Amino acid sequence: MATYSSTTTSLALDPAAAVERIVDALRHHLAVDFKRKGYVVGLSGGVDSSVSVALAVRALGPTKVFGLFMPEHESDPESLRLGKLLADQLGIDSATENIAPILDGAACYRRRNEAIRRVVPEFRDDWGCKLVLPNDKLHSDLISVTYLVVQPPGGEMRRVRLPAPEYRQIVAASNFKQRVRKMMEYYHADRLHYAVVGTPNRLEYDQGFFVKGGDGLADIKPIAHLYKTQVYQLAEYLGVPGEITARPPTTDTFSLPQSQEEFYYSLPTRKLDVVLSGFNEGRSLESIALEAGLSAEEVERSIHDVQQKRKTTRYLHMSPQIIESVIPETPEVSV
Repeated sequence: MATYSSTTTSLALDPAAAVERIVDALRHHLAVDFKRKGYVVGLSGGVDSSVSVALAVRALGPTKVFGLFMPEHESDPESLRLGKLLADQLGIDSATENIAPILDGAACYRRRNEAIRRVVPEFRDDWGCKLVLPNDKLHSDLISVTYLVVQPPGGEMRRVRLPAPEYRQIVAASNFKQRVRKMMEYYHADRLHYAVVGTPNRLEYDQGFFVKGGDGLADIKPIAHLYKTQVYQLAEYLGVPGEITARPPTTDTFSLPQSQEEFYYSLPTRKLDVVLSGFNEGRSLESIALEAGLSAEEVERSIHDVQQKRKTTRYLHMSPQIIESVIPETPEVSV
């Protein structure tokens, strides 16, 4: 857990109290709102899903929590191994659903690769690929520009700037992965009469780092109020294996290894936690900069990026819009 080995004072929490509040909420919503028997959690081998499933087990016990592993052609094998390691440790029932045939049927890989070939004509299906932001995101005026990185087997990586149509098609095709996984979670939830646990932390939820109808869809999101640093604090308290907490956060979406930072965030998540929490609390740029180890100018640019992401991803948080009221309020009846 080297990346999160030190916790800033402003983000330190009482893990026991935090776990108790979340566990109580998981029990309450399941019984009162969902009226279901247990929870389904998709396990990625990352710290967020690991903490979420450990919380569900704390709330209900292992017999009422079901873990789901959903690998595909381009998944990191470590994701499956680490997910199973945790499931075995917690003693929960689980299943592995290989979603590659569904993705093939939806032409996920073909649609993505068609867009790539419009930019890199020689690209072949056995090449690796990923999307990245500018290298020095915080000091670049092109922070919203995305680059495509491709690599032939055994060859050198190449990096090219992506035009908007190709970027949108690559993202749209890749989003099949998150949406198919969520479809599988709800299949098992309906089969078992369970509810689905979503696993975003506060950075992901606040900054719109999720797919609508995919990993953004869930019945309850127990750690969406916790900064990533705080999720690691709960992981330690809950006994999540060190192999999981030491693993760098990854999207596990493209065929080349891709960190969340190079794909989406302006800063390492440890520093962005400090910036976002300080901004939410109304602290001065100087105070945030001192705690994050940044300059005031860097904090200001990061906050601008935070605000821009909130604006552009507001659509992801919106419920379906209804033209007129459909369900009237139920009048109180005196007995």
